[in-house]
Amino acid sequence: MSNKSINFIGWILFIISAIGFVISSIGSFWAMFGSLFFLIACLVFLIPFFRKDNKD
Repeated sequence: MSNKSINFIGWILFIISAIGFVISSIGSFWAMFGSLFFLIACLVFLIPFFRKDNKD
């Protein structure tokens, strides 16, 4: 397995756990805020996996 695929699998697992945190925090504003912030951060870290490399 390449390092890139291991990193990608790791980020997918982080997203799954973030979704679990969001579900478990329903009803608590601050917990929901932190959970959504964590989920968005995980998605931002996944952007490089989907961008094309511009090698000139």
